[in-house]
Amino acid sequence: MIELALLAGLAMVVLAVVTIGASLVKAVLWLVLLPLRLLLGILLLPLLLIKALVGGLLFVVLAPVLIIALVAGAIAFFAAVAIPLLPLLVVALLIWLVVRASSTSTAIAR
Repeated sequence: MIELALLAGLAMVVLAVVTIGASLVKAVLWLVLLPLRLLLGILLLPLLLIKALVGGLLFVVLAPVLIIALVAGAIAFFAAVAIPLLPLLVVALLIWLVVRASSTSTAIAR
């Protein structure tokens, strides 16, 4: 039993050492590559602005089409759900008519 506890403790120590090592490697790589990332960020800024402009223009052009497609899809979905339920709706309507007719005849008889 003691051996199992020692193995669990050793596993936690190994995990801690590996985690600290990975964190150190990540920090060093982040620090070494920071100037390259900043340089690429400055060089790619005009391309990002063009991308944002084109994306905004496409959104303005395609938004009405997507809205119409969404409405058509919603109508199709509700039709696909409602059409198989029509026989149940007819049966419910008939039951409602019978119950309403019997309740009005009972009210007249009083």
